[in-house]
Amino acid sequence: PALVPHAFERFTRADEARQRDGGAGLGLALVHAIVTAHGGTVRLTSKPGDTTIAVRLPTH
Repeated sequence: PALVPHAFERFTRADEARQRDGGAGLGLALVHAIVTAHGGTVRLTSKPGDTTIAVRLPTH
């Protein structure tokens, strides 16, 4: 939950110990950029054991 306010920032990682080759912490930042560019919203809620990311896009 402490990471939620920063989750959509570039290079944010939840757990440095789980770092994989090639990962840079850009995934959610890219999701946010693409969704907002298309007029949508993205929201993240989290509590221990339950994280939800909701993407909403307009249906023009």
